Amino acid sequence: MFELSAKRLAELIRSHAVSPVEAVEAYLARIEDLNPQLNAIVTLAPDALERAREMESAVMRGEGAGALCGVPVTVKDTFDVGGLRSTSGSRLRAGRIAKRDARAVEQLRAAGAIILGKTNVPEMALTYDSENAVFGRTNNPHDLSRTPGGSSGGEAASVAARLSAAGLGSDLVGSIRIPAHFCGIFGLKPGSRTVDGHGHCPEMVGALRQAASFGPLARSVEDLRLMIDVLSVIGLGDEGRAWWDAQGELKKGTRVGLWLDDPLTPVTESARRAVEAVGRALSDAGLEVTEETPPSVEDGSAFWLKRFSADVLKAIRQVYRTPQDLEQAGAAVRALLSRAEASQASRAERLSIEEESGTRRRTLIEWMNDVPLIVAPVGAVAAFEHGARKVSVAGREMSVFNAFSYSQIFNTFDLPVACVPAGRTPEGLPVGVQIAARPFCEKAVLNAAQIVEQSLGGYNPPPVYSSTK
Repeated sequence: MFELSAKRLAELIRSHAVSPVEAVEAYLARIEDLNPQLNAIVTLAPDALERAREMESAVMRGEGAGALCGVPVTVKDTFDVGGLRSTSGSRLRAGRIAKRDARAVEQLRAAGAIILGKTNVPEMALTYDSENAVFGRTNNPHDLSRTPGGSSGGEAASVAARLSAAGLGSDLVGSIRIPAHFCGIFGLKPGSRTVDGHGHCPEMVGALRQAASFGPLARSVEDLRLMIDVLSVIGLGDEGRAWWDAQGELKKGTRVGLWLDDPLTPVTESARRAVEAVGRALSDAGLEVTEETPPSVEDGSAFWLKRFSADVLKAIRQVYRTPQDLEQAGAAVRALLSRAEASQASRAERLSIEEESGTRRRTLIEWMNDVPLIVAPVGAVAAFEHGARKVSVAGREMSVFNAFSYSQIFNTFDLPVACVPAGRTPEGLPVGVQIAARPFCEKAVLNAAQIVEQSLGGYNPPPVYSSTK
């Protein structure tokens, strides 16, 4: 059961070869066995089997035609799922029961998916780990001493360990791609307007609406395609959808830029080799691959902070409104509020930052008219140990945040990006690589990712940490 892709499982359920009840029971048994070691799924859906039985009846009546017919999936705990705790990792929201599904969850259900439960996050999705005072720490299924990343770390760990067939995450500052990289799976950060974020906490306010994306994590490219087709809300109609699909065409000679030279963020040799391996795979498929640095990508971390930190503060303040609320906050929220209070930009400064951002984005996209794909590291390092706040590469120490400037810059300019498994560290940890394209070219990203998957092998299961052993 667990070896099947979500797409194949849905096909077998629709053809009556597999029962959705059998599928859900198998995944629930696996969760019971493995989740105690990982702590990836923090809230189970008590109605999962009931929903599976309903789906089984619908299939028998010939009505179960959804793209995700009977497929068990999980959802990041920043999205509301009606009737379940929706905490965003915050003690302040620990007892909150969502009244209705987030829009993206509604779309998953409408396509026939069975929601198994909610996955762990850092408090308010603020850090590159998945630990909070409500549910504790999530472990990386490839090495329990290391983090699965954040903020979609519980989701990535769940999908990687095959506790669910696929999952729903969010990405403001690399939060889908970094966990996918750490856990050895595929993740897609689509454009900011591709998937509806209604029902997500923190709410994406102000400029964050241009930086935040909501998208899938999966064990194959075909499942990323399946999920994004279900989740996409682009109102283009049939002709517009055909245009969107056409943007994915990768013709012989399509130019690809390998971006490896960021003097502010050196990367490990494992990361460099993985990017080069992706470049060879695309070159072997007939694309024209050269190593070059795109314009506008310098100082990725600093510029992301300059542009978005004020709106992150605003989003967090919508949750922590009073001194009593703040007493429930963890260290990351407290630190954010204290730092941000001391560094508020004036209105004139904000307008100048937006103007600079617009200019830099136009310059980058104009360059991408000639070089429509960018291949880059996800970050400087692979999964780091729990609690790390700094990492060291080539003798240079940097903060964990600054180590992932390669991811942050694509949020700044709102480009669609996928993370694909592309290598291993000497310790055996997964190494992912980013593939980015121009706006509205999610299909190009996925087509390139599929070339890489076929060439490099894609997902490899992590070790199994059974609670019964």
